[in-house]
Amino acid sequence: MNEQIVQNPKGGADCDSIWLLDDDLSMLKALGRLLSSAGLIAERFSDPVAFLARLKQATCRVAILDVWMAQMNGLEVQARLRRDSPKTRIIFVTGRDDPSARQTATDAGAFAFLTKPFEGETLVQLVRKAFGYLNVSGAK
Repeated sequence: MNEQIVQNPKGGADCDSIWLLDDDLSMLKALGRLLSSAGLIAERFSDPVAFLARLKQATCRVAILDVWMAQMNGLEVQARLRRDSPKTRIIFVTGRDDPSARQTATDAGAFAFLTKPFEGETLVQLVRKAFGYLNVSGAK
């Protein structure tokens, strides 16, 4: 699953913005609807390999990653993003609060780490803060 066109948080069409990665299709759909309801539209991926391959065609400014996926875990995806797209801000979401995974993610530069269930508004605000951080730091 890979759905496109992305809208940036300021309202303009932008194919280089928010990317969602979760192998749970119902969670992927729910996160997409949550962001859409806040005026933020994301590309959605259920496959980490397709997610990473997309970096060859577009820029991911904010990535929302599940930690525990069958094919490749979110921490592995984070490591590849750090190498291939170092300015990407990463927000992790997980159903299992694993202190070791949280520590590894934050030590590697994760912008945030949320444990499900979480308030939808919390994620929306984190995405907006991630964009604010990118705008303040001059990253494009």
